[in-house]
Amino acid sequence: MESDILTVKIKPMQKSDLDDVILIEEKAYGEHHWSKDSFMSELSNELAKYFSAFNEKGDLIAYAGCWQILEEAHITTIAVLPEYRRNYLGEALLVTLLHQCYRDMIKYITLEVRVSNTAAISLYKKYGFKSLGTRKGYYQDNNEDALIMWTENIFYDKFKSEYDEKVNALREKINIL
Repeated sequence: MESDILTVKIKPMQKSDLDDVILIEEKAYGEHHWSKDSFMSELSNELAKYFSAFNEKGDLIAYAGCWQILEEAHITTIAVLPEYRRNYLGEALLVTLLHQCYRDMIKYITLEVRVSNTAAISLYKKYGFKSLGTRKGYYQDNNEDALIMWTENIFYDKFKSEYDEKVNALREKINIL
């Protein structure tokens, strides 16, 4: 691998990660971010699956999470420290969530994303998410609309083969331990 390729370790989020998670929350979302108590609740919720990403020095640099209910998952958050963006880390975390959904036999995945977040929307579309409408005034900080996005059944052959191709391409861009 080239030396300029980011190497990360992604593992299930622990309570000991939360101080660093909150620092990323503040940088990613400003004053309208989740509290440490919110994350504590998520980590004790058996429907929630959260992951932390660490750089080679062991610094927590990103995280992601989702809820799994019956056959559906709802991606609640993906956040990356600003200085690590554009290194395929958000994509690696999305893939981690999708892998977890495959392991847990989750068929459909949904999320909301700010209509102005074109980078995230492009990433989700790349992985087969489609827009199914908006939630008007969803974001409380500025009353921005949220785009509602869903996947088709991730076990469908077409979805799975396209997903596998994208994951293989991703492995050439980021080293995930």
